[in-house]
Amino acid sequence: MSESQIAVLTRVQQFLDRHHGLWIEGRQMVSDSEKRLEVFNPATGEVIASTADASAEDVDRAVMSGWRAFVARRWAGKLPAERERILLHFADLVEQHSEELAQLETLEQGKSINISRAFEVGCTLNWMRYTAGLTTKIAGKTLDLSIPLPQGARYQAWTRKEPVGVVAGIVPWNFPLMIGMWKVMPALAAGCSIVIKPSETTPLTMLRVAELASEAGIPDGVFNVVTGSGAVCGAALTSHSHIAKVSFTGSTATGKQIARVAADTLTGVTLELGGKNPAIVLKDADPAWVIEGLMMGSFLNQGQVCAASSRVYIEAPLFDTLVSGFEQAVKSLSIGPGMSPQAFINPLVSRAHCDKVQTFLDEARSHNAELITGNHVPDGKGYYVSPTLVVNPDANLRLTREEVFGPVVNLVRVTDGEEALQRANDTEYGLTASVWTQNISKALDYTDRLQAGTVWVNSHTLIDANLPFGGMKQSGTGRDFGPDWLDGWCETKSVCVRY
Repeated sequence: MSESQIAVLTRVQQFLDRHHGLWIEGRQMVSDSEKRLEVFNPATGEVIASTADASAEDVDRAVMSGWRAFVARRWAGKLPAERERILLHFADLVEQHSEELAQLETLEQGKSINISRAFEVGCTLNWMRYTAGLTTKIAGKTLDLSIPLPQGARYQAWTRKEPVGVVAGIVPWNFPLMIGMWKVMPALAAGCSIVIKPSETTPLTMLRVAELASEAGIPDGVFNVVTGSGAVCGAALTSHSHIAKVSFTGSTATGKQIARVAADTLTGVTLELGGKNPAIVLKDADPAWVIEGLMMGSFLNQGQVCAASSRVYIEAPLFDTLVSGFEQAVKSLSIGPGMSPQAFINPLVSRAHCDKVQTFLDEARSHNAELITGNHVPDGKGYYVSPTLVVNPDANLRLTREEVFGPVVNLVRVTDGEEALQRANDTEYGLTASVWTQNISKALDYTDRLQAGTVWVNSHTLIDANLPFGGMKQSGTGRDFGPDWLDGWCETKSVCVRY
């Protein structure tokens, strides 16, 4: 258990103490609703801030602000090189305020300050600069026509890419800054306006980032933030008639609801949803690589990662060795507040989510499952769950089939790789998977046969701005990242000229 914590920056405390409104038209605005949403520190259970609980009327104001900015071409009308320059300046400002943003993230979400610094800010900066560079790479194509034309007629045809309009970005609570910017940056690079709705649990970092966007020179109305519940604020945003695209990261159930609403209005969607991600460990795998890679792949951010490995299928000859190795590794993990740099396991995001994860473990215990747990959690009101290995759980347990989204990993003995592959694919999800082996032929065979949008070999949870990411089956639709990322934020217009 770790006790030493870093000091909260004065400017962070000052931001927490503000009376936060909504960010619309480049400034803080008061909500039509008098309701407030409290923001809790997961390490203590104490209220650290409050934000507006936006009404449907507030959402309409934000969307129409974005619409007016789009129609006036305040942003889309700028030269691509000018948009790129502003977005790179935006990234520089985020870097200058990196410690402030990292602390806000840890205080409202609970994760390690090390993860907030390295992932939430460090990786976000990589994505911001990568995406800013795509601004000047948007291109159409010249095309030859194939239909018979009148004698002597001359035609020229081409396509051009145009921003779709006003887009909605709905952000989860597990990586509020990083995933938020996965929605903001491609929208802005393409020339769209965007309305962001962060999770009501973790709204603070996106409000601060919106201020930095304005400081960077992004015009008023182009980047708006509304805070509020999914039931009111989220529903009003996704069903608004002036929203051209919804980018959502979250649960499969909510994603399906958004898809149904979008179908009624023919609104485009990108959905990055749940996962029950398998790792297949073949008998020739390097045990040290497996333990190092899957400890990070499973317990990073307390397992609150959509891509986390939660089902590990291990060929029998290596099973006992790896169970012993994982047990030693789990029991070595320090548990404590996110503001303690020495703590690897930190509180979960909320009391409700903590209780939900505990119900999975309680059910497993009631069925006499073998559980290996890590160190004792700190006393007090923090939302802690000790990291837990579940050895050969019954296939009927909920934690074998449902996404737990916590520090819980199943270790399952299999007779061979074929059984592992069958069990890995036996799920409604298909987000990520990994295979661990020193046999390159087997590795390539399994990457073909695993039903997942991303498959890693001898690693897990490596995500890069240049590598498309998204799910199969019930894990979503569409892809983020990669050289063609902006295609999903643009319309393709065909032009044909007779001359």
